[in-house]
Amino acid sequence: MSAPLPLRNIAIIAHVDHGKTTLVDQLFRQSGTFRDNQRVEERAMDSNDLEKERGITILAKPTSIEWNGYRINIVDTPGHADFGAEVERILSMVDGVILLVDSSEGAMPQTKFVTGKALGLGLKPIVVVNKIDRPDGRHAEVLDEVFDLFVSLDANDEQLDFPTLYASGRNGYASEDPDAREGTLTPLFEKIIEHVPAPEADVDGPFKFLVTLLDRDNFLGRILTGKVQSGTVKLNDQIRALDSEGNVVETGRASKLLAFHGLDRVPVESAKAGDIISIAGLTAATVSNTIADPSVSEPLQAQPIDPPTLSMRFAVNDSPMAGREGSKVTSRMIRDRLAREAETNVAIRVTESADKDSFEVAGRGELQLGVVIETMRREGFELGISRPRVLFLEDENGKKTEPYETVVIDVDEEFSGTVVEKMAIRKGEMTDMRPSGGGKTRITFIAPSRGLIGYHGEFLSDTRGTGIMNRLFDKYGPHKGKIEGRKNGVLISNGAGEAVAYALGPLEERGILFVGSGEPLYEGMIIGENAKPDDLEVNPMKSKQLTNFRSTGKDDAIRLTPPRVMTLEQAIAYVDDDEMVEVTPKSIRLRKALLDPNDRKKAGRKKND
Repeated sequence: MSAPLPLRNIAIIAHVDHGKTTLVDQLFRQSGTFRDNQRVEERAMDSNDLEKERGITILAKPTSIEWNGYRINIVDTPGHADFGAEVERILSMVDGVILLVDSSEGAMPQTKFVTGKALGLGLKPIVVVNKIDRPDGRHAEVLDEVFDLFVSLDANDEQLDFPTLYASGRNGYASEDPDAREGTLTPLFEKIIEHVPAPEADVDGPFKFLVTLLDRDNFLGRILTGKVQSGTVKLNDQIRALDSEGNVVETGRASKLLAFHGLDRVPVESAKAGDIISIAGLTAATVSNTIADPSVSEPLQAQPIDPPTLSMRFAVNDSPMAGREGSKVTSRMIRDRLAREAETNVAIRVTESADKDSFEVAGRGELQLGVVIETMRREGFELGISRPRVLFLEDENGKKTEPYETVVIDVDEEFSGTVVEKMAIRKGEMTDMRPSGGGKTRITFIAPSRGLIGYHGEFLSDTRGTGIMNRLFDKYGPHKGKIEGRKNGVLISNGAGEAVAYALGPLEERGILFVGSGEPLYEGMIIGENAKPDDLEVNPMKSKQLTNFRSTGKDDAIRLTPPRVMTLEQAIAYVDDDEMVEVTPKSIRLRKALLDPNDRKKAGRKKND
């Protein structure tokens, strides 16, 4: 064994919006990664358009900084459990983790998910209580919550003896003193060097490298990222890829080696054990394959990935407006795009239906699949998306089981009764209820995932937009029986044409409209929500009959309430089993799966028989 490298590999893990990416910005600045006059965007690691818009991290991304003669490789991870597969894979690349918790919100369910994975791998955590300058901060209680969380996740004594820092990522300081309000991040750099072990590096062994992230480049082709577990690799070395059983996937050459430096990938001549690098040159190797010297026949063990719990049907858009707004509308294009997605995103499973016109896409949650759909529509795809459905399994006795989630809800005390009542209807069981300070109550439920589909919009209405809901997959448990779905019916257009204000005015009394005057409609399209439980076919295109008699009174101008415009996630959560969301690059429309009213009646009769 050679001497330890002056190298540290760490991952930063935290709940959504607890400040990981902002902290990495400051680590860049204070380590001298950026020039003084360099223009750098805020949250520089969130490079994807969707990440910038939503303010969340979706893809795990490695970066590297140099500080006092040490190279620190940092992996920024997503905080949302829907993107958990990203986190599970990259944890095998690192030797320590920084757990970031908000000084007010404390340990949240998604924190539990990622931390459990990290502790299970034996990684030692450094706990950073972030946003210490918040006026509603409660750092002492938050630290107790973190300790209790570690105990509940079976942390060993060494992991429980974690170092703690108090920081403000935005203001760029960290300290062991909770009352500090200025300074630099030097204490954090020192803790990383002191507390995170150097990678166990067998530099003299044969070259082995486990692929944990896969990316594509128009010039280099596949880019495989991971940590070199042993040996050394040089540019143009012969390499081969092995699958988890040890079968050879392909052989080739390392045509390009890339190391991370700040936000850039920098070409290098060689890499040795402990380095996090990217390799180009192979065409078939994928995530969890072992890239190794041709003499190696034993593959490295990859982390098992939790199975998907939710699926949606992605179909070819067959509405009367198909092909008007998108350029990619055929099943072949959709199949190829989903195959590429499944290749880079190991938490997604794609199966083709018998009719070859639709695909069952299974993933971790509505948000993860929503991001896939949003990415595809921006690339010019048109799709028909079904209501999400959970994936049932059978236990050893042959009984049906379904996925359950832990739901943690923070609401103002006045709304807690409504939330408990609504969760009970959706078969949720309350496990904990306690005041969380500032007039808010934290309520914890265990609920079947099936009951939570479509609840988020209703939850925000019930709590007047002030409630915060966090969900996390818990386990597969016994099937809970029938769960009430959406209570209201919908208003369905009975013909094709443009919506007319004269017709929409009286329809407002029937319910809430989703379309405005002048919007193109087709038969079977959903134009609003009915105030009653039944579906209602209406004519939103009826215009005023003009005569050659002049009326004595002037017509009052029709004033319409602005229509309810839904985001993609809201639309997916809203539709019922017999409905679909039509997604195009410019529009999101709701429609009945069967557009012809006679076909719908026949299907309804069959269902009742």
